[in-house]
Amino acid sequence: MEYLKSFKADPRHFQIATLASLLMFLFIWNDFAPSLTVIALTLSGTLLTQLFFFKVLKIKSNDYRSPLITSLSLALLFKTNLIWLYPLAGALAMASKFIIRWDNKHLFNPANAAIVFMLMLAPNLVWVSPGQWGNAAWLGFALICLAILVLSRARRADMAVFFLIAWSALLLARAAWLGDPLVIPIHNLQSGALLIFAFFMISDPMTTPNNRWGRLLFAVSVAVVAYILQYVFQVREAIFYALFIICMTTPLIDFIFKNHAYKWSNA
Repeated sequence: MEYLKSFKADPRHFQIATLASLLMFLFIWNDFAPSLTVIALTLSGTLLTQLFFFKVLKIKSNDYRSPLITSLSLALLFKTNLIWLYPLAGALAMASKFIIRWDNKHLFNPANAAIVFMLMLAPNLVWVSPGQWGNAAWLGFALICLAILVLSRARRADMAVFFLIAWSALLLARAAWLGDPLVIPIHNLQSGALLIFAFFMISDPMTTPNNRWGRLLFAVSVAVVAYILQYVFQVREAIFYALFIICMTTPLIDFIFKNHAYKWSNA
């Protein structure tokens, strides 16, 4: 009973369990799973970088739940033909967490930052997997993600809802404007990458505004910027770039909409 209470006390436990379960599902029933080598290299990059900052630079952070979530997210989304880029992505992710900070918290979601950095550093060598795993896998993963919102009681769960509503509204409005059938925006929404982005990146409580109104502004802004990048400038990884850009406004949003900063449970 005490173990269950400890597990439920921190939403990161649910996130780790969900991402790990998805990887296991892809290994067993799908052909889109990353190799064990990719997972090991990515995990090594995140864990060793965290250890470096903890041991060498004496930065107080010995919690390895964040590196696990980051490495699992990268393993599912980040793709390259050069195997050595996987640990580099993991290292960049964790380095961004410790180096780029404001008001005692990191500015960017580590996995999202790594994806954007790698896309900018090696645009012809890396890409992001759309995460198309089939309708059954997508629906199952969506239901599990929604269950996380209820079971984990994460105080930043509203971010995923705000973003998905805004993004869906923009896609549906575009379809109506162009006279496209509804099947087109619905198909665009059925993306595994979109689910991972909404439930494991934009909802990161350490990189989003503290106030709920600020989070609503943040989520809608990400959706609008992503829409412009994707449909005006034809940027395929638009949502990741949009989150990276809007994260830079978090200090300003927190200044305007004041509230207490989020703290992870010590459980």
